[in-house]
Amino acid sequence: MTIRILAAGDHFVRSDLLADALRQVVPGGADIRELTLPWPVVPFGRVGEVDEASDVEEELIEALRGVEICVTQMAPLTRRVLDACPDLKLFCVSRGGPVNANLQAATEAGVTVTFAPGRNAVATAEHTVAMLLAATRRIPQTNADLARGVWRGDYYMYDHVGPELEGGTVGLVGYGAIGSRVARMLEGFGAEVLVYDPYVTGVPGQVELEELLRRSRFVSLHARVTPETTGMIDAKRIALMPAGSVLVNCARGALLDYDALCDALDSGHLFGAAVDVFPTEPIPEGSRLLTTPNLVMTPHLAGASKETAAKAARIVAEDVARYLRGEPVAHHANPVLAAS
Repeated sequence: MTIRILAAGDHFVRSDLLADALRQVVPGGADIRELTLPWPVVPFGRVGEVDEASDVEEELIEALRGVEICVTQMAPLTRRVLDACPDLKLFCVSRGGPVNANLQAATEAGVTVTFAPGRNAVATAEHTVAMLLAATRRIPQTNADLARGVWRGDYYMYDHVGPELEGGTVGLVGYGAIGSRVARMLEGFGAEVLVYDPYVTGVPGQVELEELLRRSRFVSLHARVTPETTGMIDAKRIALMPAGSVLVNCARGALLDYDALCDALDSGHLFGAAVDVFPTEPIPEGSRLLTTPNLVMTPHLAGASKETAAKAARIVAEDVARYLRGEPVAHHANPVLAAS
């Protein structure tokens, strides 16, 4: 019997990348179909009961007719999709976490969900260091002034220049695949690195969060969002940071109180900040973030690189190959199903 596979890509992890990765590892007789979703031309959002998905339930249901395996980045695996697609058995999300999949409903339907941990670790780590430097040396602001023909000598004044990384202390909140890479990069700059992560042990420079904030001139967030970490960097904790510090968030918007961030920048307590993620995406019109000084922003693209897209396609394709060989998949998202 021919195995039908849907490669539901988008304009980043493209359908052809997914299909090509599949063809390298799955049997030649597989029927691989392609569907292109609109992200990032059309922003993702909440679809049904899942987050960060493309609003394409109707198109997905139609494309999944008779399909056993779906590989995707942004397709919504909602209860409605599951109810309409009884042939579906494997749903592979080419992201670091399957936030666009209803894991409980998938488990109830007997659908295995996988994901692609570490796919963007290198890209995000590099972007984090770039954002740290951009905020510390005020690169976007000075570039914008020069682009409109303004040469501002006041940027060279002592009170307006930022600190160096060499000899400075950088605090990393989270030490997973991304945070650990950032640490290695920063050590190359000659910085002292402190780490707060309750889920790892034996890391050099490991301290409690409050101590990290008090000692660090630079702080970068790399934690996962959990009930415990949501809003963890609030006004009280920002106030612990030394005056003139720099704060970077390329992880998740929910980790940081953005009103408190804006207050700290407005008051001058923070020298600068750089963020790639936001509490609401896209940023709403009229948001304080659009007018707060000394804030560097990028539109949630820290993990965007050609290598990230290729790795994502390869990771999910390899799990499809394991599934077809009757082996356990490597990156199971619904472990109750895996154990049953």
